[in-house]
Amino acid sequence: MPPATARRVLIQFAHPVYERSAVNRPLLEAVRDLDGVTVNDLYEEYPTLAIDVRREQALLLEHDVIVFHHPFYWYSTPAILKQWQDMVLEHGWAYGERGDRLRDKLTFNVTTTGGPASAYERGGTNRFTVRELLAPWEQTANLCGMRFLAPFVAHGALRPAADLGLPALVDAYRRVIAALRDDRLDLERAARAARLNDADALAAMIREETP
Repeated sequence: MPPATARRVLIQFAHPVYERSAVNRPLLEAVRDLDGVTVNDLYEEYPTLAIDVRREQALLLEHDVIVFHHPFYWYSTPAILKQWQDMVLEHGWAYGERGDRLRDKLTFNVTTTGGPASAYERGGTNRFTVRELLAPWEQTANLCGMRFLAPFVAHGALRPAADLGLPALVDAYRRVIAALRDDRLDLERAARAARLNDADALAAMIREETP
């Protein structure tokens, strides 16, 4: 059971073909049943991209950690998340004069890439790391007064599950979400890391539960 002071976690899930997802689906299912976690499936909720702004803003206010979980499409996100940003993060509400409703909330991206980790580094095919390519999300968080943490990245999602190490990824995701909820994640380390799910970094970041 989470402590009485546990953070509330909102997972903003965006995958246009969820039923065909071999990696995002098991990742999501690994955390869906955790106490204190709300899953908001944006494509299920808004199949025509007609975002209910007031509903979305209310969800943001009710939660302390905002997770954007999506495949990495063209170095960014599926279209609905851009629509969500454009509609929900209103001036005077999320940023600008008196726009402080998201201040001090924690946020990060959970994403999957088809290419291997070696493609997302300096000198690799894609020239930049995923963290660098997520710079617009980091700056959006900064503008809204939120605390941006390193992304959780599953590289090589097109490979067979056995080669991908899916069970370890699923376990790491559940551990990260539970640790954030229970205030057992070192936020300073999590903000500086390249990826939340680097094995060595994760071991140093999470304070295990006390008996």
